[in-house]
Amino acid sequence: MTSVPLPLLSAEIGQIRLEVCVGDITTLAVDAIVNAANRSLLGGGGVDGAIHRAAGRELLAECRTLGGCETGGAKMTRGYRLPAKHVIHAVGPVWSDGDKGEDELLASCYRTALDLAAAHRLTSIAFPAISTGVYRFPPDRAARVAVGTVASELAASPRGIGKVVFCCFTPQAADHYMAVFAELGLA
Repeated sequence: MTSVPLPLLSAEIGQIRLEVCVGDITTLAVDAIVNAANRSLLGGGGVDGAIHRAAGRELLAECRTLGGCETGGAKMTRGYRLPAKHVIHAVGPVWSDGDKGEDELLASCYRTALDLAAAHRLTSIAFPAISTGVYRFPPDRAARVAVGTVASELAASPRGIGKVVFCCFTPQAADHYMAVFAELGLA
């Protein structure tokens, strides 16, 4: 049995709680977990593969009906066997050199996921470190984009969201998020 990760750090933006934790995103009982998906939405390695395995084959069957997704976008499915009710599949950019719009595409993943959550009246969402695995986005830079985008978007328009979790796979990844929380005055 897998234990549910405890927050290492939490902060508030108005009535919205932001948390950083280290653990397995597939164990989180939130309204939606975000999948760091590829453009096909048909599963892959890393977080994507773990979510597909944990959700069961019904997730793949539903993803086949979605017609893929463009980089910077996101689409939503049911969560099936996951504790989360929904999965928001966000397609992050492959890192090239930082001059190909990678930051903007990554920020778009977070904005689109928040918009989908709001459109479906979801109140809690958990994000992995999108694009930092096989897509090679520098983890410190990705954390800055993730936290900065989520914080500014929710400060401008809370969207009915009450809780956002940044779920990191390693303590080293969590360190990047906690550093950004401190830089932004959230910690």
